Amino acid sequence: MSLYDIDLKTITAEPRRMKDYEGKAVLVVNVASKCGFTPQYKGLEALYQQYKDRGLVILGFPCDQFGHQEPGNEAEIAQFCSLTYDVTFPMFSRVEVNGDGAHPLFKLLKKEAPGLLGTEGIKWNFTKFLVSPKGEVLKRFGPRDEPASLAGDIEKALPGPG
Repeated sequence: MSLYDIDLKTITAEPRRMKDYEGKAVLVVNVASKCGFTPQYKGLEALYQQYKDRGLVILGFPCDQFGHQEPGNEAEIAQFCSLTYDVTFPMFSRVEVNGDGAHPLFKLLKKEAPGLLGTEGIKWNFTKFLVSPKGEVLKRFGPRDEPASLAGDIEKALPGPG
């Protein structure tokens, strides 16, 4: 299965496919509303505003697998993101990122960009994966990597002029 064959569901239950983002640099992030890293929403939104017109899209995937830090339903998560951090980048329905129930997108991302010492498991919320406009998984960033620190890698990944 290729990255662009993967089906997604937005936080408002609309169907999407990764193919919808072909030709863009994509930053995929597993997010949570009640995490010590939750303030990264502000930095992610800043990156999105800075680069969206140049071909970056950020995809946020709520996940409740780490310390029950995403307890709300989709409507509550969407409201929190909008009201607290003014998030405008696309948000998706809650997923699992590890284990047998891991979403196919995260299975592929972990395989293509393993973590430290080759481990595939995601250790915590706000792990980030940068994908090229051609669908290549370029890099994995840990939860402690602040969004602003990704700007150089994002710049290199942005689609070139037509």
